[in-house]
Amino acid sequence: MNIEPLIRAIPDFPIPGILFRDITPLLKDAGGFRAAIDLFAKRYRDEKIDLVVAMEARGYIFGAPLAYALGAGFVPVRKPGKLPSTTYTESYALEYGTNSLQIHDDAVGHGQRVLVVDDLLATGGTAAATARLLAKLGAHVIGFGFLIELVGLNGRAALAPHDVTAFLEY
Repeated sequence: MNIEPLIRAIPDFPIPGILFRDITPLLKDAGGFRAAIDLFAKRYRDEKIDLVVAMEARGYIFGAPLAYALGAGFVPVRKPGKLPSTTYTESYALEYGTNSLQIHDDAVGHGQRVLVVDDLLATGGTAAATARLLAKLGAHVIGFGFLIELVGLNGRAALAPHDVTAFLEY
């Protein structure tokens, strides 16, 4: 199934000049959503993934069902103050300021094979911060999987030398 027609382009959202790639039509289409998860699962089924790690919030939409499909565990990366136990924190740059992400300090065992999943790769700041968190835990990052990549923003460079897969490019 071709999922690209289920991605809607919304001009001037959230600010003028941005062309937002809206995944909600894909999510509400049972066949389209299944096809998207199947793309990820097919790509990573032979990688012996121990854990799928996904970032708040849209990464969870793909990460949790993918973990189930791969027979792997699921680890959420969250915004500060949302995780109840001891955490590691990493900050990353935004256009105007910074933001931070956290992971439980016992979320990943040293050497566990981890796949990081999110809906969209733009500048790579969120994913790179997640990579730094996983490095603190000693994870073996197998790669990064994204439904969509905005290629003009060169987010792959922020994730080098990791393997990066995106199923749709704009």
